[in-house]
This record gives sequence, C-alpha cells and structure tokens, in this order.
Amino acid sequence: MRWRRIVLLAAAAQIFSAPAISAEVPDLSGLWGRQSLDWEPPANGPGPIVNTKLRPNGMRDSDMRVGDDTDPILTPFAAAEVKNHGAISLRGETFPDPANQCQPQGTPYLLNQLEMALLQGKNEVTLLYMIDHHVRHVRMNQAHPAHVVPSWSGDSVGHYEGDALVIDTVGVKAGPYSMIDRYGTPYTDALHVVERYRLIDHQIALDAEQRNEKLSGSAMGRFADFDSKAKGLQIQFTVEDKGAFTRPWSAMVTYLHGRDWLEYVCAESPFDYVTGKNPQVPTARESDF
Repeated sequence: MRWRRIVLLAAAAQIFSAPAISAEVPDLSGLWGRQSLDWEPPANGPGPIVNTKLRPNGMRDSDMRVGDDTDPILTPFAAAEVKNHGAISLRGETFPDPANQCQPQGTPYLLNQLEMALLQGKNEVTLLYMIDHHVRHVRMNQAHPAHVVPSWSGDSVGHYEGDALVIDTVGVKAGPYSMIDRYGTPYTDALHVVERYRLIDHQIALDAEQRNEKLSGSAMGRFADFDSKAKGLQIQFTVEDKGAFTRPWSAMVTYLHGRDWLEYVCAESPFDYVTGKNPQVPTARESDF
C-alpha cells in the first residue's frame, strides 16, 4: 500500500452538488472523516455485532476482532462464521477480509471507511471512499429493477425525506469475503440495507465521535477536522437478511468535516493472513537481460 496526500477536487463537488441544492433538499455534499472503525449502537433495538475481547481497562481490544457469536440477531450459519473468525483472531492471526485482501467492499462494509465524499446531483448521488477508490452510484427517485444483477456495490436508489437522504440497497454480490463488518459477520443474497444521511450539530457529532473512540478502543489517524465547527454527518442504517440474521438490526456512523484526503491504494499480495506465511513468489533462475 502507498500513501500520498491529495486534495479533494472541490470544483467537481460543486459541479455535482449545485443542481441539487434547494430549500427542499439538504446540502450533504462535502468531505467527511472520522477516527474509529466500529459502528455506534442505535438508541434502542438490536444493534451490530460487538467485540468481546476487552483490554484490562475495560475498553474493547481493537487489535483483536472477536465478535459476539452468541448475539441473538445471528442465525446458526452466521454465528458459526463469527465464531470461526473470532477463533483465528484469538490465536493472534489475522483472518482475511475485504480490506486486507484488496477485495471489493460491499454495503454496509464500506461504512467502516474513515473518510468519504458525498456528491449530490439532480438524478444521482455519488459516494466516494478513500480506501482503494471505491465508488457508489445512487439513482435518485427511481425503483429497483424487477431483476437485479448482483454487484459488489449492489443496486442503490435514493430519495429525500425532509432533512434526510434515504438510500435503499439490494443485490449486493456474495463471494469468498462476503462480510457485513470487520468481525467476519456474513450475509447472503437476501441482504437489504437502508441508510439515512442527515446533518447534525457539530457538538453532537463531536461527542458521538469521541464516545465511539473510547467504546471501540481505537483511533485511526487524523481524518476528521476537529478545528472545524461545521455540522457533522450522521448515517443511521438498518440491515435485513433472513439468511444471516433473525431480525433487522441498526447502527450509526458519525462523521465530522473531513481533512485533506489521503490516497490509499491497495496492492494485492500473496501473503497468507491465516497461516502468517508469505509463499514463495515464482522467480526466474536467470535474468532475461
């Protein structure tokens, strides 16, 4: 992986957002950043899988991803997957996931990303993610097709409800690294995700970010601009999947105004994250030149 600081193309954001902004449409466009990987629990009702590995100070151990396989939201199939991935982590090994394997990240796994940009257009909302340049296209005020062809991003349609942008996603492709989260929680082709994006007061966003940093035990880099007093962006999302979950569950992600973007390019590697071994890459006995 290589890092190189870049500046978000503000002009592009203006081109996309200008036609959409009116008194009836909230201006959600811009660069958004946060510090912690885990999602926030909902105000009430079933929430996401959480880390059961705690540090001596009671905070969750972000170095080990041991999901709660006893959570009643999990079907037996999903619970077994979470338990298997947790066992690998407890051995001090890293299980393969979309991020470390340079694989496409589906929804809602993408909501783990620490920095994203939202561009609003009249007929489409575009979501850009820092890691590996993932892009999502949301068609506005349209319905899902009768027959959705599965893709890694799924088929996303959106509309506005008051001060919120609502995005409905189905048809997320399933594969070897099909995971909802960083605990290896699986999903099936029945996955249905609904996201609600809305602006919130800066102090409320700051409090949520700092609370989640303490709860998750992690603070990754400096992707949020803590000097800015601009409003934050909160995403509330609900997940349904009869194959993996016994009931719908919800979580939240809170972003602050983002800092200058870092280019994060994921380079595929033969490294085996399960065994911890780096297999020999075939090489020629003699140089060709």
